[in-house]
Amino acid sequence: MKYVSTRDTSASPVEVFAAEAIKKGLAPDRGLYMPTSIPSLTEENISALCALHYEMRACEILSMFLTDYDKEKLLADCTEAYSDSRFPGGAAPVVHIGDEIYSLELWHGPTCAFKDMALQIMPRLLSSALKMTGEEKKAHILVATSGDTGKAALEGYRDIDGIDITVFFPVDGVSTMQKMQMTTQEGENVNVCAVYGNFDDAQNGVKAIFADNALAEKALERGFFFSSANSINWGRLAPQIVYYISAYCDLVNEKKIAMGDKINVCVPTGNFGNIFAGYIAKTMGLPIDKMICASNANCVLTEFIRTGTYDRRRTFYKTMSPSMDILISSNLERLLYLLGGAETTKDCMQKLSEDGVYTAPEALMEKIRETFYGYSCNEEETAKVIADTFKDRGYLADPHTCVAIGSLLKYRNDTGDCTPCVVASTASPYKFSKDVCISLGTPVDSDEPAVILDTLEKVSATVAPAPLTDTLTKAVRFTDVCDPADMADYIFSK
Repeated sequence: MKYVSTRDTSASPVEVFAAEAIKKGLAPDRGLYMPTSIPSLTEENISALCALHYEMRACEILSMFLTDYDKEKLLADCTEAYSDSRFPGGAAPVVHIGDEIYSLELWHGPTCAFKDMALQIMPRLLSSALKMTGEEKKAHILVATSGDTGKAALEGYRDIDGIDITVFFPVDGVSTMQKMQMTTQEGENVNVCAVYGNFDDAQNGVKAIFADNALAEKALERGFFFSSANSINWGRLAPQIVYYISAYCDLVNEKKIAMGDKINVCVPTGNFGNIFAGYIAKTMGLPIDKMICASNANCVLTEFIRTGTYDRRRTFYKTMSPSMDILISSNLERLLYLLGGAETTKDCMQKLSEDGVYTAPEALMEKIRETFYGYSCNEEETAKVIADTFKDRGYLADPHTCVAIGSLLKYRNDTGDCTPCVVASTASPYKFSKDVCISLGTPVDSDEPAVILDTLEKVSATVAPAPLTDTLTKAVRFTDVCDPADMADYIFSK
């Protein structure tokens, strides 16, 4: 299988194998890599996957996209990445929380966030890609994070031979626990720096570095090249396809649905990568009907789906679901390409860059609306869903997950569609303990993570995950803060 850039409008687009796409991260024209075709998933395929454990499901599905990778090595990497020691609660368990709503818990990994599902396997995919392409220089991973990606990438890439990693996060735009997880990160090949501004400032800074040919030459002179661990990299997005297919298999195995029954999917998303992975699964043939795109107060995606206009020139809100505090949803570009082609995609992305706004052709929006519905929850609504979900369903969920639950309930109320729905639960509630406690009616006076975790344990009669409690004992290693314009200087100073 070959990959092309979403912005390549030439008569014969440049094609590369998966290993090259994963090594580069971004295409030379700054577009995102997409496969030239989407493999088919038949009912017979799904039945066969039902009999497998998660790591084997992952290998089978990834091998459909990574055809240049050795399958035996891929299985070994998947087995290591999704081992019980890394995911003691299961890689992606499905929990019924009532009313045909199923929580797909993606946060049982080493950093308690869904990013682990991709970032435990992605470093292994990149390491293989470097060898497969004969690369002798080091890869330097650059990450802009709104919270969870940073820690998951740091943990996944730490002490991996031939790879260094630098993570940038908005100085006041992540939770206390997220910040502590990143600034205490262990590993000889890691660096972490806060950035003045919001996530988009950090992400734009990283994109500017990738787009600067002079910086690329400077890096090569020093023996390394830049690559990405954000979901703009296909090696990060492809593993996310797996857990939607796996969830369907689990529902069939548990006789919650019959083989061939359709399900809906609801995903809290800011960068559009997580929900787009589900759309790829649907395009492959997984029986997904509707997809509810759930946003917080930064509801740029909700407005796009409803109006066809994407406008990042809007007020930015800091919320209790910071991983969704994003106004530039990078992976939406892939959906535009898949349904509208490279010409439309390139035009929209150029307008977004130059004007901060674009309006997609109505014919394209009609295709998008065949599957996607956009809903959002503000802070007050999210807090109420946290409280109601715990009180009425006996289920403790984090703010991001509750944005999705709240959006799903709005969708059902508007449409009457009560098809069984898988909700992507993207983080442990303990990563956002203070906001969860407040939402449950128990204010916490202290900002000490240990006190906050303890309070939530007592209020909910649940136990904080070990990876988070272990973080409390670690020393802070990284305290640097820089302006977005100085991010490149920070990298080369290390």
